[in-house]
Amino acid sequence: MIEKALRGSSRYWTWLGILAIFIGIGTFCYVRQFLIGQGLTGMGRDLGWGLYISQFTFLVGVAAGGLMLVLPYYVHDFKAFGRITVLGEFLAIPALVMCLLFIIVDIGQPLRAMNMILHPTPNSMLFWDMCVLLTYLFLNLICSWVILTAERKEVAPPKWIYIFVYISIPMAVSIHTVTAMLYCGLPGHEFWLSAITAPRFLASAFAAGPIIIVLACLLMKRIANFDAGKEAINKILTIIIYAALINAFFVCMEFFVAYYSTIPGHMHSLDYLFFGIEEHGVMYNNLVPFMWTSVFLCFGGLIVLAWLKLSKKVMTDAADWIIAAGCLAVFLSLFIDKGLGFVLGGLAITPFDTVVEYYPTVNEIGITIGIWAVGIFMVTVLYKLAVDVEHEVEE
Repeated sequence: MIEKALRGSSRYWTWLGILAIFIGIGTFCYVRQFLIGQGLTGMGRDLGWGLYISQFTFLVGVAAGGLMLVLPYYVHDFKAFGRITVLGEFLAIPALVMCLLFIIVDIGQPLRAMNMILHPTPNSMLFWDMCVLLTYLFLNLICSWVILTAERKEVAPPKWIYIFVYISIPMAVSIHTVTAMLYCGLPGHEFWLSAITAPRFLASAFAAGPIIIVLACLLMKRIANFDAGKEAINKILTIIIYAALINAFFVCMEFFVAYYSTIPGHMHSLDYLFFGIEEHGVMYNNLVPFMWTSVFLCFGGLIVLAWLKLSKKVMTDAADWIIAAGCLAVFLSLFIDKGLGFVLGGLAITPFDTVVEYYPTVNEIGITIGIWAVGIFMVTVLYKLAVDVEHEVEE
């Protein structure tokens, strides 16, 4: 099947060429960082994590989001997801690769990653995070490839593969749960010390991952003659709406707990994120515009999607652009909330109750764009394989 990725239109190769340019820029920026050191980043003594780890945290959720297709199809026999379940598995693979790349660029020297294997520390959540991420990556690689190969041959997948499929379901939950535990295990940052961190992560994941699949399906419908089916899109939108609403509810609960009980650590982080904090005559509020943008995008996107569902317009072709706009709004909201607000907001308030703002450097942004380009490149190739196999079977 690999040969299918080597055949495509000029538009396909032009798109891959553009992504390759961004990958080259990211590689150049990383080589600079490798040779000069982490001093090229905006991180420092009080900010050990930054843009890299925030992207890692968000992308773990994207990888876990494929569960919302696998679970209904394989466990509840929801046939409408038959054409797109492999898309969820194929989405998890690039997302996990991007997660691993962000970890590598964050630790500075890539060989340091081997220390987790050569010198395992079972009492560290980082060790378990590595284990579940690599296991989930392996499961998605083998499941997606075996099932797609069987589909191409128009035969039933071998029964043994379903063992790996069922194992991947709790593993999808575990990758984001363990990531949440990384934050819950840092008592110096009170903003992260919340029992609903893992449920909040999972809720956002179960919206973000399906959103990417919906957007990909709408795009492939236009350029690749691949129709996922109205019933499938309609059901995924239902999942997105519920998951995004649950995530918004959890965020509101954080506000209630912080301000009703007047917990200083929680209050200061939320003050910094949404209102700004003045300290020694200096106003710290660099994330305030982003957080309020996230709020408006979240509720604006949910209103659009809910209107489509209630009015039954979601089942018409004319609604595709509106669906895309609503999904994109919710996705950007989740990206800002978890990819920026949660990580950077928790770091900005130090254990000494002072504020240290973080500004990513141009070099960091270049590396981040390069890694995102790697992920999009992989998604493009994998989805082309899936679509080409689907067309081959139909013929």
